[in-house]
Parts: sequence; structure tokens; C-alpha cells
Amino acid sequence: MELLLEPLGYDFMVRALLTTVLAAVVSAVLSCWLVLIGWSLMGDAVSHAVLPGVVLAYIVGAPFALGALVFALVAVTLIGVVRNTSRVKEDAAIGIVFSSLFALGLVLISVTPSQTDLNHIIFGNLLGVSVPDLIQVLVLGAVALVILILKRRDLTLYAFDPTHAHAIGLSPRRLGALLLGLLALTSVVALQTVGVVLVVAMLIIPGATAYLLTHRFSGMLLIAPSISAVCSVAGIYLSYYLDTASGAMVVLAQGTVFALVYLFSPRQGLIGTRIAKAKRRRQAVPARAA
Repeated sequence: MELLLEPLGYDFMVRALLTTVLAAVVSAVLSCWLVLIGWSLMGDAVSHAVLPGVVLAYIVGAPFALGALVFALVAVTLIGVVRNTSRVKEDAAIGIVFSSLFALGLVLISVTPSQTDLNHIIFGNLLGVSVPDLIQVLVLGAVALVILILKRRDLTLYAFDPTHAHAIGLSPRRLGALLLGLLALTSVVALQTVGVVLVVAMLIIPGATAYLLTHRFSGMLLIAPSISAVCSVAGIYLSYYLDTASGAMVVLAQGTVFALVYLFSPRQGLIGTRIAKAKRRRQAVPARAA
């Protein structure tokens, strides 16, 4: 009990835990759709493209979330324009836009005089989360989560069969735009915890892990946020006792769980399926003998 309660004696640890769990749950729910649609690279693009927006928001004295959200939407728009008005394919358009905007953000950081360490935007500053930051994450995360829950049926149909969605009167273009907008909003939420570099991990790993554990999408929506929340708490505690980077430790915990599931999942695991086959063969031998 002392090991569990000691970190909670510090206000900054409590804020870090609350912020991380909320961001992890929202990111994990969204990651289920990103994995199904195959938008992993899009998540990477949006998470990196917000960097110049955050720096510009700092320069003009605006909230970081506002600048990040604006540039996330700019990135999504630019990717769509390049893809639809040229012969460049989507993956190339994503690479061009996100690398260019990320480089712009690095340049702005290098030339912007600052009394605060703007590198925290890149690598995260989880233990420096303030009360206003926590409120901001709470509001934005709640908005994203409520929209995902209310539109889950339409988004799921769009992920599995956009043609059928169009046939029953839904607009795949609008649903895709909604999902991209939620991706931008969620990237802003996760940005506060793990920084630009590791946001994509929180947006992909939980959904990919749940995808290996169940064949039902409803199951994914429960498994992914549960795993992500547990990994967040475990990562924060490990970072406290091992004196390591908190955001990176959270992502490392998620990556470790994915590796274990990838290897030992009874249905999809590399080793787990072989063990199950060997067990079935051993059970079949006495049956054939009888």
C-alpha cells in the first residue's frame, strides 16, 4: 500500500495520473476506428503537424490547444487537396504534408525566444501539467469521447463498408471528415501528456492490441481503453520509482503489452496459436486410438 500511496502524496503526480488516463482512454477509443480503416499513418501525420500551431499559439499568447487544433485541421485539408488535385497517392501526400509542417515547427522553435522549454511540446511534460491544463484536457477529451459514443454506429459502418453507408443515406465524406476532426481533437488531448513524437503510439497501439484479442468491434471498444488506462497508471508509477521520462514510460508499457499479446494471444498470437495447435494434436491422438 505504501508503494501505491506514496506517489499520490504529490499534487503533480495526481494531475499527471488523471491527465494521462483521460488522454489514454480517448485515444484508445479512437484508435479502434483508425486501425480498422488503416489510418495509422494519418494519425502520425496529424500528431506531428500540430507542432507549428503550438509554437505560433505561444508566440501570440493564445492557448496551445487552439493552435494545435487549427494546424491539425490545416494538415488534414492539405493532405486532401494534394491527394485529390494531383497524381500523388495518399501515403505520399501524408508524408509530404506532415514532414513539412513538422519541420516548420522545429524551425519556429529554434528562432523563438522563450522562457519556457518549447521542447516539452515535442517530448511531453507530463509532470508539469497544471490545473488549467488538466481542465483543458478534461473538456476536450469529454467532447471527443461523447461524439465518438454518439456516432459509433455510423462510424463503424463507415469503417467496414462505406458503400453500404452511402446506400442507406449516410455521407461517407462527412463521416470521414468527422473522424479526421476527432483525430485532430484527440491529438491535441494526447499532446499534453506524451508530446508530439509519441502521440501516434497512443493513437495506434491500444486499438492494434485489442484487434488481436477479439473479433468483435464492440469488444475492441472495451478492451482498448481498459488496456490503455492500465498501462498509463503502470507507466506513471514505473517512471516515478525508476526516475524515467513519464510519457515515454506510458508508451513503453503499451508497447510491452502489445508484444505480449502479439506473442501469446490464444487466437492471433505467434506462439499462442502454435501452443493451441499442439494441444489440439495431443488431444486428438487418444481420440483416434480409441
